[in-house]
Amino acid sequence: MSSTEDLDYPQAILQYNSGFLVSKVMFTACELGVFDLLLESGEPLSSDAIAAHLGTSTTGMERLLDACVGLKLLAVELTQEGALYRNTEISNIYLTKSSPKSQYHIMMYYSNTVYLCWHYLADAVREGRNQYERAFGISSKDPFGAMYRSKEEMLKFMAGQNSVWSICGRDVLAAFDLSPFMQICDLGGGGGALARECVSLYPNSTVTIYDLPKVVHMAKEQFIPPEEHRIAFHEGDFFNDSIPEAELYILSKILHDWDDDKCRQLLAKVHKACKPGGGVLLVESLLNEDKSGPLETQLYSMNMLVQTEGKERTAAEYSKLLEAAGFGEVQVKRTGKVYDAVLGRK
Repeated sequence: MSSTEDLDYPQAILQYNSGFLVSKVMFTACELGVFDLLLESGEPLSSDAIAAHLGTSTTGMERLLDACVGLKLLAVELTQEGALYRNTEISNIYLTKSSPKSQYHIMMYYSNTVYLCWHYLADAVREGRNQYERAFGISSKDPFGAMYRSKEEMLKFMAGQNSVWSICGRDVLAAFDLSPFMQICDLGGGGGALARECVSLYPNSTVTIYDLPKVVHMAKEQFIPPEEHRIAFHEGDFFNDSIPEAELYILSKILHDWDDDKCRQLLAKVHKACKPGGGVLLVESLLNEDKSGPLETQLYSMNMLVQTEGKERTAAEYSKLLEAAGFGEVQVKRTGKVYDAVLGRK
């Protein structure tokens, strides 16, 4: 018989073991402002200089910077004066706050909120419900009440979602030709990044963002300039209040928050409000039909377990939900990116 010492230790297992270490290094460098400082400096800096600017220990900063080099988020040059660090193109584009494609806000949301829920993943699997009560001492019965538990948390979540659409928004909106739809309603449109992408891509269309009153107020205050006249707002709770009439409804990352019964209930309301000949666009991360992947979507589904009442689904499962609500001619387009598009017509 072979002993355990004779067995190869798979590289994949090592990588999976260290996966959370990788993300925490990146999150910490963002939180401390490493990438912002290096962008603003305009020149490479030593670890001592970076530590002094950011008010950290020199030993801790040096190790953090070297780990970022290993992750190819920073580059290092050895000079007579010592090691000098600079941003890579990836960090300049995605990890600095000032970049139009910055992912800083979604990373801070993951670091400070999602991580705390994932600490109780085993409990979520045992119980089949989200873990806000254990993580934050807040009732798990209202997931969005927990997510929006303070103005600061709501702003963090909305800014994070906006950063996602700065990268993926155009792909899902261009998956189908939406130009025939002039009157669009973005249900749960949050901070409005997808709505802004929509009116940019389809300039003859108008978009109404439908969301909770406090979300709408935050969107107006922080994200949508008053001169953007092609975007309007409608306050309400789409489960309990009426849905305004429109030609196209966009539900981006909405259905994955809820169980099948809630999804059918919402889609039935959307179908009733939808103008004849109109439609609904679902924007979701689609699982393979045998649920063998993609890995990222499988992990998102685990996140739905610890944070919401929902799950990620296959294209067939979303099609079935749409058809049960009365929508037909269902089409699916995979974008090759994180999020895909499903279009149903009335």
